[in-house]
Amino acid sequence: MHLLLSGIVGSVAYGLAGPDSDVDRIGVFAAPTVAFHGLHPPQESVVTTDPDVTLHECAKYARLALSGNPTATELMWLPEECYETRTGFGDRLIGIRAAFLSGPRVRDAYLGYASQQFRKLTSRDSDGSRSRRGAGRAELESSHVGGRRRSAKHARHLARLLHQGRVLYATGVLEIRLADPEWFRAFGERVAGGALAEAEELVAAAERDFARIRTPLRDRPDEETVERWLLDVRAAHLPR
Repeated sequence: MHLLLSGIVGSVAYGLAGPDSDVDRIGVFAAPTVAFHGLHPPQESVVTTDPDVTLHECAKYARLALSGNPTATELMWLPEECYETRTGFGDRLIGIRAAFLSGPRVRDAYLGYASQQFRKLTSRDSDGSRSRRGAGRAELESSHVGGRRRSAKHARHLARLLHQGRVLYATGVLEIRLADPEWFRAFGERVAGGALAEAEELVAAAERDFARIRTPLRDRPDEETVERWLLDVRAAHLPR
């Protein structure tokens, strides 16, 4: 594979990383063009853990970003220090990042992914409260602590997605590095401590904001510009 663009995403990029946070990486690669004509087409995604790396073949990446997928989209908006691989095609991808955006898809994607985090908060075992018969006191306490950490993490992600989505929808610019990370940490702890209604109201407020904001984003992404980039990548990876 030929890596075109890669960088550090997630909590490190947002400014939310703690001592125990994982370092998540995402990247875009180009498979040899002729490989798509054989019996076994190349993998569309390569995912590893330890380290946590997700690489998408360029066509798969383009489809994800065109759908409004937040994780795919953020690769094109990272702070400079978070990029680890940048090629000419990677720079071109960053240069056309606005072409991937559309108002309806940004709204639906960010609200949708935030709603997923809310559902995790409200699931019966999200706070680790569901005990196992016969479990000892120390084991139950450990489960409770782990559940609270998960709940705080889900709440932070919920708030972060709603914030980033609203800013992107209102301005056309994706804010990766959060201006006030402490607010998000404190929000996560409050929700994990039982303030679930605060998370519910945050979702409702975001829905109201998306309904009233007049977005500068187009109604549909500029697929022609994205297609031109992708075809140029394919042409460059043909045998000479």
